[in-house]
Amino acid sequence: MSETSYGIGNVTRGTALVDMAMSYSRSRILCAAARLGVADALVDGPRTIQDIALACAAEPAALYRLMRALASVGIVTESAPGTFQLTPLGEPLRKDAPDSVWPGVVFWADLLADSWSQLTECVRTGKTAAQIMERDGLTSRWAQDPAGFGAIFRAVMGTAPAEVYMPIVDTWDFGPARVVADLGGGGGILIAAILKEYPHLQGMLVDRQASVDSAAPRLAAEGVSARCQLLAADLLEAVPSGADVYLLKHVLHGYEDDQAVRILTHCRSVMAAASRLLVIEFVLPSTVSQAGREIERVLMSDLNMLAVTGGKERSEVEWQRLLERSGLTLRRVIPITGDLTSLIEAARD
Repeated sequence: MSETSYGIGNVTRGTALVDMAMSYSRSRILCAAARLGVADALVDGPRTIQDIALACAAEPAALYRLMRALASVGIVTESAPGTFQLTPLGEPLRKDAPDSVWPGVVFWADLLADSWSQLTECVRTGKTAAQIMERDGLTSRWAQDPAGFGAIFRAVMGTAPAEVYMPIVDTWDFGPARVVADLGGGGGILIAAILKEYPHLQGMLVDRQASVDSAAPRLAAEGVSARCQLLAADLLEAVPSGADVYLLKHVLHGYEDDQAVRILTHCRSVMAAASRLLVIEFVLPSTVSQAGREIERVLMSDLNMLAVTGGKERSEVEWQRLLERSGLTLRRVIPITGDLTSLIEAARD
């Protein structure tokens, strides 16, 4: 960032650190636009601020100020004084857009931002944001609307296009396998990508009931539903048997060590000697010797786990220790090309 740039207004010199402190402003205007339904109000083309305000149930003068800010970052454009239309950048903010990012925007900029607001206390105490808010008598956004949050969570997790998961599919040879089980597989697109690449395979998608229910139409749309069994399960209680390859993608980082070991132990209990467990997660470096966008993303994820779930991102040494505690052996760690994650292959002792 430039030493002479400015964030919000010009009340203070815009040093790099001050710009970082002000960077939440874009997140907040984007979240406000999503929550108000600005993009949906503009689906049919340019509209006046009065019409938009009526559709969004907002105060016109205040909404006009938000709309101008959205125009400044390219979400909308003011085609005439007080008249706005959606830009190509803003199109995916519509709830009904084919590539809608509405759930993701609300998930990150609203629901999880609520937890991040407690980060100082999370670091001070080692507790999650939910525990701190409960201690302080505060109600989280999650608790205010658990059904709505659950639907948004399921709309975000595991629902990217199948091609997004191809780097994972290409990293490991599933050819010798017969049945692959995706544990905690969310929307089911990873298992769908594997099944499409390997037509001889049978699949299992294992997750909470609501998640597997919402995954069913996606698997049908991908043409693999006939080869994929949907199983509702709590991985902390049991892992279903019957697969020779088990996948855990971005599941274990959501758990503290003892809970992660519990899940891994359940996996081991259903694995044969030739079975393999593939853990797809970030693998932290032993030291952070320089700044960079990629390592920032990984370490921000680590803090997200601290605040939201009580879990953590782990180094290779930490992954090895977890596996050993669970009666599993780390065979190799393979960086996934074009992705920040790695594939951690494990087998029974």
